[in-house]
Amino acid sequence: MISVFKLIFMKSDIIIYMVDYVLARKSRNIASSFVHVFLNLLLGIGAVLITVLSNSPLLGILLVLVSKWRVFAVRLRYIWLNIKANLVDLIVGLSVVLISFYAGNDFLPVHVLLALFYSVWLIIIKPLSNDLATAVQSAIAVFLGTTACVMMTSELDSIVLILLEFLIGYACSRHVLSQSEDKNYTLTTFVCGLIFAEIAWLCNSWSIVYTFGSTGIRIPQVSLILTIFVFVYNRVRQATIKYQDDFRFKHILAPVLFGGIIISIIVLLFSNPIFNI
Repeated sequence: MISVFKLIFMKSDIIIYMVDYVLARKSRNIASSFVHVFLNLLLGIGAVLITVLSNSPLLGILLVLVSKWRVFAVRLRYIWLNIKANLVDLIVGLSVVLISFYAGNDFLPVHVLLALFYSVWLIIIKPLSNDLATAVQSAIAVFLGTTACVMMTSELDSIVLILLEFLIGYACSRHVLSQSEDKNYTLTTFVCGLIFAEIAWLCNSWSIVYTFGSTGIRIPQVSLILTIFVFVYNRVRQATIKYQDDFRFKHILAPVLFGGIIISIIVLLFSNPIFNI
């Protein structure tokens, strides 16, 4: 009888210990999640705020780079691999800072939108890893990265824009293809980068920027064109994987036709010289 009671008490102690462990684990997870959200929110707002207040992009860029300290806190031979794996996130962060800077040193609606968006990017969008999420992440990086590049290189030689667009195309293509089972994607990423560079070179001779009153929002035409191109590119890639044994042009006809029509409308109907920078 005594042995039975001892066994019951021992089991009770084990159950109580397990319950305490689970509760402690949950409380730690909640606390760590709260800290994670708070720090990302601080980074998202701080990167824009410090750029506007200092009237310089340097502090904002430094803040973004410091937030990626883990990328550089490795052995030297792994740094380039880490940089390539984090290029999309770096492009988004640096672009937010640069767009904030070129919007001016007065607080405008565009600064609020950028701070809110960057916070949402860090907390919600960036951690996602499914196929749809990687496609959305790459499109966002293309749109913001190209917008920042056009603003930054408007008074520089076109070769600077071409090189930066090659990097954006390479990074976004690699970001999408690295999630697939096919790991021999080096050539494809370089081809995508070259296409981006070519489109940027063509658009640079007639650089159109759409403005929206006094909001500070400025959207280059080439940003829209390349974002649509990325959408079509991802749909074509998915179709070639899905129908690899019986691939036909009809499988990609809809996205190619849609992308071609939208780009044609933008180029033919919304290229008014009033927007020319």
